[in-house]
Amino acid sequence: MLIPFIPFFPNSSMAPPKKLKGLVAATITPMTPDGKINLPVIRQYVDYLVNEQNVKNVFVNGTTGEGLSLSIQERKQLAEEWMCQGKDKLDHVIIHVGALNLPECQELARHAAAIGADGIAVIAPFFFKPTNKDELVAFLQKVASEAPEVPFYYYHIPPLTGVKIRVEELLDGIKAQIPTFQGVKFSDTDLLDLAQCIHKNGTGEFEFLYGVDEFLTGEFLNFVIKLGFGVAQTKAVMTSVSGIPMGPPRLPLVAASGEFIAKAKAKLDSIVWPNGD
Repeated sequence: MLIPFIPFFPNSSMAPPKKLKGLVAATITPMTPDGKINLPVIRQYVDYLVNEQNVKNVFVNGTTGEGLSLSIQERKQLAEEWMCQGKDKLDHVIIHVGALNLPECQELARHAAAIGADGIAVIAPFFFKPTNKDELVAFLQKVASEAPEVPFYYYHIPPLTGVKIRVEELLDGIKAQIPTFQGVKFSDTDLLDLAQCIHKNGTGEFEFLYGVDEFLTGEFLNFVIKLGFGVAQTKAVMTSVSGIPMGPPRLPLVAASGEFIAKAKAKLDSIVWPNGD
């Protein structure tokens, strides 16, 4: 889950985008036992988030959703299904359109705009990496320009990309180059960088979605991290908690072990959550 700061939108000739409030679920991609995306599950997933968790914002095809392990066609199908099933139920559907090459990012951005996505996000390319702010902004601008009316987010996750350009630095002048720039999905533990971003954002112009769950569900995550915790284990836990068949991850990731599932379930059952559940 991600926690955004509530934004303020300055005067603009364009109508301001909808305000993003509350939690944003980084969605899992349900898969069949043979590794194909399981689109029919999305309807159940949407209803679970809205009715059981009171979550009405989603971030689709990101890290938790194994976006970079999916084909372009699969990512489009998932985006379309979330938009379809989320209509009149979800407040925001943000689609991650990042890829290792610019043409694919642009294709996904155009598609997200065409289906009415509430926002798009882009991870930094991480094979041939940008080495400074100007290179990164130039790449992001080329993607954002393909969806000129869709709010744009930079997806900052240096533990996976190795791109450690500080967000504080990135914010300087970015609105002039990317008019649709809305904020950052900040998935890093550098709280000094985040604090500086918040300080610079005194007018509330930007949104910051904080994507490091360890600070929110510490007791459980501290336990499962010691067992070995990643996307595969997230899918297993979600299946156990929600009853929704999320299936296995896609190779090279492998399914969580039966031992992990049993221990994680026992730990979850032992925790007294704030609402008493």
